[in-house]
Amino acid sequence: MSLHTLPTILLALLPLVTATAVGRDILRPAVVAQDHPLITPSPATSEWSPTKTFKRRGIISDIAGDVNSVLSDLGSDIPSYVASGIPNFFQDFPMGDEVRSSLGLDDDQVRALPTQVLNIPGYGNWTERGWNLRFHGNVYKQPNISQSKLDDLANIFLIDTSVQSLPPPQASQARNLTAGIFVLQQGNQNVTFNIAPAPTAGASGEQGGGGAVTPSGGNQTIDFPDPTTLQGDFDGFVQIDDNGLSAGNSTSNIQRMNVYTQGDINGNATAYLVPESGLTVISDIDDILRVTKIYQPKEGLLNSFARPFTPWMNMPEIYANWSRSIPNFHFHYLTTTPEQVTRNYMDFIYKTYPGGSFDTRPLNFSDISATLRIRKFLLEKVFQTYPKRKFVLVADTSNSDVMSAYPEMAKEFPGQVQCILLRNTSSTDPGDKFPYDTSGFKELDNSTYMFFNVPDDLTNLDIAAGQCVNSTVRQIVTFSTQGLPFGLSKSAAAGSAAPVVWAVMAGLGTLIWAAL
Repeated sequence: MSLHTLPTILLALLPLVTATAVGRDILRPAVVAQDHPLITPSPATSEWSPTKTFKRRGIISDIAGDVNSVLSDLGSDIPSYVASGIPNFFQDFPMGDEVRSSLGLDDDQVRALPTQVLNIPGYGNWTERGWNLRFHGNVYKQPNISQSKLDDLANIFLIDTSVQSLPPPQASQARNLTAGIFVLQQGNQNVTFNIAPAPTAGASGEQGGGGAVTPSGGNQTIDFPDPTTLQGDFDGFVQIDDNGLSAGNSTSNIQRMNVYTQGDINGNATAYLVPESGLTVISDIDDILRVTKIYQPKEGLLNSFARPFTPWMNMPEIYANWSRSIPNFHFHYLTTTPEQVTRNYMDFIYKTYPGGSFDTRPLNFSDISATLRIRKFLLEKVFQTYPKRKFVLVADTSNSDVMSAYPEMAKEFPGQVQCILLRNTSSTDPGDKFPYDTSGFKELDNSTYMFFNVPDDLTNLDIAAGQCVNSTVRQIVTFSTQGLPFGLSKSAAAGSAAPVVWAVMAGLGTLIWAAL
């Protein structure tokens, strides 16, 4: 088989995979009140590194290291939206300058827009200096766009329907999400936070939302030491005062803190001070905690832009049971969805699953090569922050980056990966036509990972004791490419045939985009 044998329509549609929604005329927004004075422009610019650790008045060290070393030597024939677990409609979002140009905004109009902050739930670790708390998120301004223009923009992201044809609640969600995409990121800004004990966070069926306790103190104000990046991002660990907090080397409790952004009532989040040792679950969200169907673009678009987020089967019961039965279990939710569209994700988790910290894809990770490895980068950051903790990694087989990154973490951090639990999407959803590669698991102990079909397969596992496998769930692991379509064998996916297989899949995905 070669690319020359593919149907002409597939070859013609391949360029649409990278099409974007930039370059359409947008109405100019009306002038609104001045932004809040507590979020102010920084007097000086600063070179950015992904995540820093700060003292109150100075840098202690760089934790994340050089991004370029993480993203080098990628080389892959896998389409980016498949490899990252991100649908194609979550790629190539317009950035601030592009949005500003399309809107025709001048400096005075931009200054008149209120400054807003996306505050992502962070995690803190205990060091010899005390608690370090990670603050991360984005500073932006949201232009006023008329409903008719929002409808035009939202329709770009929908297949075989329109905003006007959706039920009112779905139409409203599509407009809100689209408005969140067309924002003006604010670089060179200083951000200030107030932190205080948090009485509750998340839904797990137990008092307080599970997984953490409310500390007796900790109230304080934090000035984030660095200005935001050109993309409006801020990300770093800052040393905070103990001020009534329990020391991380003398307690097993996870302490919950509310983090309020000064100047934006919507810029609030809950952070978690996590002790040195214990158990943490790092969980993907799409197609494991909620129904997304990223492997079916039409459904993926509707499930992400319009339809209410829906839990995948009884997975909330599994997580609630873990929260109730495993003492001091830290929940960390990691999605490679871009920052602009993560508010819905955080709201869904807060209402449906135990409260926990969050990671999303920062705006600087915007090109294809960076997207392919962002999950590994974020995983390493958490593992490096907690060298004495053990981790349970949960996701699904439709993410090629998961299939490589999870076993790599077990090899890079021996003894820290307690269990790897992966939903086999192709075994229960005939709509998943993408193959998955299990070769990374070949050198792992087969008692440390399981491919499962439904949430009930996890019900009686004692993951705290290291029981990762349900003996009643059949395991078929060939340590090669599995789940191939068209009756192709695993050997057809090896060697020189692999790029052809991925080219076929990319073409079919594009055909679905254009035709369904």
